[in-house]
Amino acid sequence: MDKSQIIKECKKGNIGAQEALFTRYKDLVYNTSLKYCNGRQEAEDHVHDVFIVLFNSIHKYKPTGSFEGWIKRITIYKAIDKYKRNKTVDRPYELENATEESASQQSTPDASIDLIFKAIGELPEKYRLVFSLYELDDYSHKEIAQMLSISEGTSKSNLHRSKQILQKKLRAYQTTENNA
Repeated sequence: MDKSQIIKECKKGNIGAQEALFTRYKDLVYNTSLKYCNGRQEAEDHVHDVFIVLFNSIHKYKPTGSFEGWIKRITIYKAIDKYKRNKTVDRPYELENATEESASQQSTPDASIDLIFKAIGELPEKYRLVFSLYELDDYSHKEIAQMLSISEGTSKSNLHRSKQILQKKLRAYQTTENNA
């Protein structure tokens, strides 16, 4: 069954088509979820939540745009909704021995992609969301501010802090590996 046929059958509530859609797009949703969730388990749970939303709203999909893009947007907005629901008063994330030097001027250690994603997953949620939206999915600070209900300045500040934290974490990982 091709993509348009699967979508058409999903709109009719066909369970077989829903299984085919899940099988075809679960990796896309999972990989996108990893950027916005705190670890693999949360990403796996997020995948299921996204597909529930997707199946309940597939009748709204118009074939004028990319279906993959539509799925990605649902995945991102579902993560943002969760963030907004769970948002509490944030404690500042303390950077030990923080310097005035910007994150872009500091050298970043070489690290594997798995280690980088591990470090991103360990960021405080507000920093992880801004970092992922800006650096990994190419949203502007203005778009991020609107999505997260924050100011553009807060978006820029959170991005800067996320980069500082990531560099610190990657240096710590590198030091641990070198001492092992």
